Amino acid sequence: MKPVLKDPKTGAVLDSVDIADSESGTHLGTLDSASALKGLRCGNLTLDTDLYELTMVAGYGVLGKTGEKGCFDLYYRTNPDDGAFCISAGLESVINYVNNLGFHPEDIDYLKSLGIFSKAAIDYLSSGLKFTGDIWAVPEGTVVFPHEPLIRVSGPIPEAQILETTLLALVGHQTLIATKGARMFIATGGAPVMDFGTRRAHGVEAALYGARAAYIGGCVATSNVKAGKVFGIPIRGTHAHSWVESFDTEIDSFRGFSQVFPDNCVLLVDTYETLEGVRQAATVAKEMLRSGHRLQAIRIDSGDLAYWSKVARQVLDDAGLHEIKILASSDLDEYLIQSLRAQNAPIDVWCVGTRLMTSYQTPALGVVYKLMAIDWGDGRWIPRIKISENPQKVTNPGVKKIIRFHNGSGRMMGDILTGVDEPVPQGIPVRAHHPMYDYMKKTYRPPYTATELMVPVFLEGRQVYQPPPLHEIREKTIRQLDSLEPEYKRFSNPHIYKVSLSDQVFRTKKALLQYYEDKNRPEKKES
Repeated sequence: MKPVLKDPKTGAVLDSVDIADSESGTHLGTLDSASALKGLRCGNLTLDTDLYELTMVAGYGVLGKTGEKGCFDLYYRTNPDDGAFCISAGLESVINYVNNLGFHPEDIDYLKSLGIFSKAAIDYLSSGLKFTGDIWAVPEGTVVFPHEPLIRVSGPIPEAQILETTLLALVGHQTLIATKGARMFIATGGAPVMDFGTRRAHGVEAALYGARAAYIGGCVATSNVKAGKVFGIPIRGTHAHSWVESFDTEIDSFRGFSQVFPDNCVLLVDTYETLEGVRQAATVAKEMLRSGHRLQAIRIDSGDLAYWSKVARQVLDDAGLHEIKILASSDLDEYLIQSLRAQNAPIDVWCVGTRLMTSYQTPALGVVYKLMAIDWGDGRWIPRIKISENPQKVTNPGVKKIIRFHNGSGRMMGDILTGVDEPVPQGIPVRAHHPMYDYMKKTYRPPYTATELMVPVFLEGRQVYQPPPLHEIREKTIRQLDSLEPEYKRFSNPHIYKVSLSDQVFRTKKALLQYYEDKNRPEKKES
């Protein structure tokens, strides 16, 4: 039987459907009915989720809870790499996901085949689920901190619930890699960082979106060709040691590469013996100059990078080749880069792979998606709280927003989580409460500038926010990092940035903690 491709909304049979890239809208080809079974969908990630999301969604539907609304916050609890901040990323992927939310007929057929869902549950899941609520988010490229809602989702509880797993995957991964990219950018002092991590990523999709996130974090280019095509990121690359080994002599390999790429030539000099490789590259560079071309750079990929970069610089300078850049690779991370710079290694461009694209020291960001308020159908948001013996896991209840304070020099002073209905303070003292410890308070006093960080992305299911071009997001990251005091950007024991609660949110949290303590206290027995 020939597989059938149907429109997910109308059910009409289609011969084919045009496929566009989920981020850029670039046309990638046409999907015919025979390809439908391979799961190639135009950005549809509805089944890219955990089973328990679908069991809860079906349960809400069967039990008649579709008239209730939930407000969920997506946030993370701990900074990666013992750092002080993160760089938000992944919102554009979230927008695409939400816009394409919905089950296809063959998705429903698969869920039926599991034998888990009742007929009533299947009937609800196949009734045309889509998102009709509101989403507010922190724009990509923003410096963010633990316990701040990067995304706030409110709407009918089945619709808000089903987003959980996929949002966590999209935002958690890209925020993690953008943050690692920002740390590399800080380590180099603004010198160019290139993403060379595709081959070490956890799959090609992680490499593609990781390249985008690394660019947001401050990288200037990527080796990932598809990322260049899809996102417009500059792509860069040299050649491998195998190129050199395939020739009889090293200098022949260099001459061959310079002949094929006379205006984009970078030579890898450490295949056999680094010093001799640099000398051979210098010889080829002079030959190129005589023919009207210029060697762009050499790359060192092994050994003591501080020592060999100094040797290479001396050889090149002695040959009058001062303009040739030195690229370094070989398992670089922010700590090694910082050490090499402290040793005055004359490295011009840093090519970072594994430890960037896998966020090697912290391979996962602890993002969570928690219910903060519920509307049981009467239009009133009732704050909800999750309590834990671990204070870090106690949630901050209510429908909230983030207010950021800057001082007169434009530097970030601290953030407060306030109720969504609280006005942005202007010119008045503002008391701030520590989220966990009652005795820790501070007051923001004028002069300051207070700004709301979150913007509306979806209102009543309709997209109202257009993500800016990627280069503007990257520029935003760099401006944000510049507004962060140096003590928050150091890699060893950074200062802790203050994320506090307003009076209103603090009182609500304390009241709920007291309520559940009283409710769960064992009753005293009659003596």
